[in-house]
Amino acid sequence: MRHATDQDHDVSGRTTSAVARQGNVQAMGEAAGGAAALPGQGRPAFVQAGAGATYWGPGNRLTFLLTGAETGGAFFLAEMLVPPGGGPPPHVHSREDETFHVLEGSLTVQVGGETLSASAGDSAFLPRGIAHSFKNAGSEPAKALVLTTPAGLEHFFAEVFDSSPGDPAEPVSKELIARSIAAGPRYGLKLLPPTRE
Repeated sequence: MRHATDQDHDVSGRTTSAVARQGNVQAMGEAAGGAAALPGQGRPAFVQAGAGATYWGPGNRLTFLLTGAETGGAFFLAEMLVPPGGGPPPHVHSREDETFHVLEGSLTVQVGGETLSASAGDSAFLPRGIAHSFKNAGSEPAKALVLTTPAGLEHFFAEVFDSSPGDPAEPVSKELIARSIAAGPRYGLKLLPPTRE
């Protein structure tokens, strides 16, 4: 649990407290006529089922639900399908936090040296700057919602992953791996060597 005396660092490296951050949000709200102005507010977004772009990456399929274009850059939301044995190699995001909410099946999540077993209904928060990966160790496909904050990572997926709404036609290609390694730094993403099991 976070207490009002807990301290963090703001973007300039200065120490801030939860009370100071709360006061800043309150002051923003008062300046805006009583409601704090947050990124993405003021413009509703609606995306019909099946309308989002779909991409196959290394070990999973992503269907875009809401991108930064719809959320004012606040977040990116996707539905992820991970076939048995699927999942990406270890990687580190320097710009986004990721949150997974498992809808069906289960995922084994490696994060910061810990192993988490996430089943339907479970959620996991993976902060930026910490190496992580996940794998479907089960015999059925796993489905999860993936939320990245702030938005932006969807551009990496659109550039690098293979566009395909169906099942993957073949295993991960050397071309996909090469595109991932080349594009990663532009998106604050570092790919790490796979861990041995």
